[in-house]
Amino acid sequence: MDTATARFERVGDSVTLFLGGWPSSQWSLTDPADLEFEYMRWMLAALRATFEPSAELRCLHLGAGACALPRAIAALWPRSRHLAVEIDAALAAAVRRHVDLPRAPVLRIRVDDAVRALASRPPATHHLIVRDAFDQAGNTPTGLKDAGAARAAARALRPDGLYLANCGDAPPLAGARQEVRTLAESFAYVALATEPAQLRGRRRGNVMLAARHTPLTTAQEDRLARELRAGGFPARLIAGGEALLWAGAPRAV
Repeated sequence: MDTATARFERVGDSVTLFLGGWPSSQWSLTDPADLEFEYMRWMLAALRATFEPSAELRCLHLGAGACALPRAIAALWPRSRHLAVEIDAALAAAVRRHVDLPRAPVLRIRVDDAVRALASRPPATHHLIVRDAFDQAGNTPTGLKDAGAARAAARALRPDGLYLANCGDAPPLAGARQEVRTLAESFAYVALATEPAQLRGRRRGNVMLAARHTPLTTAQEDRLARELRAGGFPARLIAGGEALLWAGAPRAV
């Protein structure tokens, strides 16, 4: 399925992939770990707080785009292996031609529907599942953010794994709140990160959602919160019971 017109634009060391006229991904030609999009930087921070650099991560990416995030993770976690699922066959072919991607088995791109691919994954297969898929209107497909998707992700994730999702939302962040409540039904621990201005209802932007079967330790949460505050795109971490309260979700007794 071909879903949008793709265009690559280079400015200096930076390349941007435009889909349907909108920037979809941006990365550095010389440093794979140098990511331009704020939510991808937040995701790398979450990974650094969760996994050691020597970890042999098995990663599933729902929505491949230009594979900027898999490329970065492969550079920072050299023993990681990645399966990126992309519904647009023409885009997948263009990315293979234009982007310096790690070769299989480090990174494989599969042309498939992300909902179907997620549902078909064997239990406890992945250390990391990343959802970063949008339709032509800029919305996450319903089948990737409903209760069924949360259950499928929880099933495919290892006990020590991490689920990350990119949620685009506008004030009052009703979509992000609903997603936190949905994830809380399948995961024991849910967190989110976004810019303080967005939390204050001043702008539309990205919200990073994170979920695990087991909570991050206090030390891991502290490290993640510090890195989010100190980055080029400072973000606030809301985790655990505070995240459930923010979302209006029932708290476990």
